[in-house]
Amino acid sequence: MRSRLITVVGVVAASATLALGASACGGNSKGGGDNVTIGFMGDLTGENSGIVIPPKQGAQLAIDQYNATNPKVKITLKTYDSQGKGEQAVPLAKQAITKDKIAGLIGPTFSGESAQADPVLEEGKLPNISSSATNAALATHGWKYWHRLIANDNVQGAGIGEFITNGLKAKKVFIVHDNSEYGKPLGETVKATVEKGGAQTSEDPIDPNGSDFSATVNKVKAFGPDAIFFGGYYAAGGKLIKQLREGGVKARFLSGDGSLDQGLAKGAGGTNAEGSIIGCPCLIDPTGTASAASKKFAQDYKAKFNADPAIYSAEGYDAATAFIEAVKAGNTTPEKINDFLTKVDKPGVSKQIKFQSNGEPTATDVYVYEVKGNQLPLLGSAKNATVK
Repeated sequence: MRSRLITVVGVVAASATLALGASACGGNSKGGGDNVTIGFMGDLTGENSGIVIPPKQGAQLAIDQYNATNPKVKITLKTYDSQGKGEQAVPLAKQAITKDKIAGLIGPTFSGESAQADPVLEEGKLPNISSSATNAALATHGWKYWHRLIANDNVQGAGIGEFITNGLKAKKVFIVHDNSEYGKPLGETVKATVEKGGAQTSEDPIDPNGSDFSATVNKVKAFGPDAIFFGGYYAAGGKLIKQLREGGVKARFLSGDGSLDQGLAKGAGGTNAEGSIIGCPCLIDPTGTASAASKKFAQDYKAKFNADPAIYSAEGYDAATAFIEAVKAGNTTPEKINDFLTKVDKPGVSKQIKFQSNGEPTATDVYVYEVKGNQLPLLGSAKNATVK
């Protein structure tokens, strides 16, 4: 999940000084002990906030549960609302490092803002874990403080592409993407995968901020696909589905994790999105069928927020858990926490919390979900899920 890449602004050379707000150093003191601040950065109020609030809530749940044990060192979660925009994420990252002196950051959530803010975080030596930024290129910069808990778009795109050709048996696939740092490479990976599987393809980009997709709809109609894949976010995806259906296109609609939200069906209007398939390298398990830990998480999340776990809520919980485990082990500075993250190996509620040397997660499962009314039930792994 990621947003449009804006021109990269300059990187600040910031000092990642001690982020422990220790009572002995004039910092916060709660319950007679020290306090560490962990940040969360993402689109909390923008049009795609529906896929960012769940991981924020998951992180808050993990931290609240930890603090309830009355540990010597408590953790405070500080939020940074970037609205998914790089030009807002960069100054917020600078503020987090130089002014707030946080010990770690969960986020940024989108790939576009990550591409701009992560160099700042790296320069400032601030350990960060994204629960949702999937652009594959993020892992290629040699960053030592960067991590993510979700498989990248190469993995996601390949998984969805294989489902299209193997699960749906599609022979003609039309690829639409939003030209973003997220949508375009995801679409290209799906395109390459279905072509490898023997399908014919055609492709067209759209402006996600536009309102008239008729040119793309006409190209889709002329191509006559069995399936349409959209690389982008649910706000634009819903509008696209609506115009496709109004234009008489009945082909199965598919998208990636950026569309895994009820807002997709709402934006499409009526039942236009019914039967759409959404792939994601994330586990949404409100009934707790995956594991005992997943079941307990779902129950605790529902009790706290009066809502079922949604996209990335489990990954947000696991990202916070990684930082919690570091603090529990006596690590309270950014440098020591980052050292701990290189060797953390703990079962999480979404997957094993363990990172490769380049910050990528060791777990790479991709799941598919189907739009049914206002629900998004899990169909299963992209490798073996079936759909009517």
